[in-house]
Amino acid sequence: MTTRASAPRPRQRAAGALLSALTLVGVSACSVAGADPIGEGPGTLRIVLPEEPPTLEPCDASLTATGRVTRANITEALTERDPSTGRLEPALAVKWARASATSWTFTIREGVTFHDGSPFTAAAAAFSIKRATDSAIDCNVDGYIFSDSEVTATAVDDATLEVRTAEPDPILPLRLSFVEMVPTSTDPGSRVREPIGTGPYRIDEWSQGRFLRLKRYADYWGEPPAFAAAKYVWRAEGSVRAAMVTNGEADVAIGLAPEDGAGDRAVEFTTNEVSYLRIDATEAPLDDIRIRRAINYAIDREGLVTAVFSGRPSGQLVSKGVTGYNPRIRPWPYDPERAEELVAQARADGVPTGTTITLIGRNGIYPKAAEAMEVVQDGLLKAGLKVEIKMLDVNAWLEYLLRPFPNGKGPTLLQAQHGNQAGDAAFTMGQIYGSEGAQSSYGTPALDAAIEKAQLASGDQRQKAFAEAFAQQNDEVVRDAVMANMTGILALSPDIRYRPDSATNDEMRLADMRRAD
Repeated sequence: MTTRASAPRPRQRAAGALLSALTLVGVSACSVAGADPIGEGPGTLRIVLPEEPPTLEPCDASLTATGRVTRANITEALTERDPSTGRLEPALAVKWARASATSWTFTIREGVTFHDGSPFTAAAAAFSIKRATDSAIDCNVDGYIFSDSEVTATAVDDATLEVRTAEPDPILPLRLSFVEMVPTSTDPGSRVREPIGTGPYRIDEWSQGRFLRLKRYADYWGEPPAFAAAKYVWRAEGSVRAAMVTNGEADVAIGLAPEDGAGDRAVEFTTNEVSYLRIDATEAPLDDIRIRRAINYAIDREGLVTAVFSGRPSGQLVSKGVTGYNPRIRPWPYDPERAEELVAQARADGVPTGTTITLIGRNGIYPKAAEAMEVVQDGLLKAGLKVEIKMLDVNAWLEYLLRPFPNGKGPTLLQAQHGNQAGDAAFTMGQIYGSEGAQSSYGTPALDAAIEKAQLASGDQRQKAFAEAFAQQNDEVVRDAVMANMTGILALSPDIRYRPDSATNDEMRLADMRRAD
């Protein structure tokens, strides 16, 4: 006989009274939702996002716009990391153990069913891992989490899963926290639009371009969430999203800026997101390291976080608390004279500094995204470079973020943001700085070797090796221009209690939200 877990899960225990709010400029009481308001009953949680998810494909849930809807709401993984403590907690696996240097054994939670009623078993877990890591559909989680790792999952019996790796992997259970479980009926050879998961909510209706509605799954194995349904809509303007909450048209709005006018409904929180520019170092003039250094000197990071978006200047793609964070790496100083000097030196040596560089931005990636790129462009123009801005919506922008990259586009800078919610630099270095990383446009053999060394290490040696790899990237490769560790702002209805954390931008768990008493 199987039983369903009844105790609250670790992240659910964290839900509670809202802690802090900012007093900001108020907004008018007029309706701003437009012709398609959320318009749901009191049992529905109403959420307004900056953009529509490009996909709900589970193996792309490591993408922010997808994961904030999918992860732990529709689909779940074997393990989950509590962002407040850094501990890895049970989810669809109740325990795990390392059987050898290259083998782990997981015990599957009993009494779990998918939204189609089929049981979750070790066979489904093995199928999900293979689909995410060894298929032709180019899952983002494969490049982001597993890179070139070879993983083989085998169901020993319904409740026991064995996972083997080609090389020793001391953080395999952490990696598997990003592999969302799906039933074996899922198409293994192509992406799915509406996944079937084990989470507390199932998909009810997705009206493309208008809304996405989820309904509570009656046979969920864990504690039932407070709301019977959740409805997502998307509005590009932050002021519109904020006004929808202050006017009572929505319960939660994310991705806000201080000037968006959320008033006393605004809540500020620290995120794990770091904003940066990816430099395509394979194309002239960006293939000259002097130009890449000039770009870093030309960016006024203090000005950006003071006048454009919320955050603090940063010099590396992970924040404090992540294994591998290097406290010795400081943000590049704003030195426009040095930037201009480096460009002039390169020009004198024949580097084609007059070639137009396309600065590819993404609408809604963070508040005032276009304004941020204008500030960057101004600094680069003053340094003597020719730069044009091209702002794209998320789907077009993804073509530049992920391999295979578009051909024949000339030198590019890509506005990007990286959130390491897993807490280990392995989830940053390989995919972003490795020569063959899913989001990498450039790498070097020496840096590849440093990354590989760090990935095989554990304990203090792992921290040291990744910190050294970050320093090597910063000093010798300069593949990007890191700008800021971002601060998030969301607006919350007075009827809702929710405590955002550093993972909120990547996985906004509906089960952590409650009605106010």
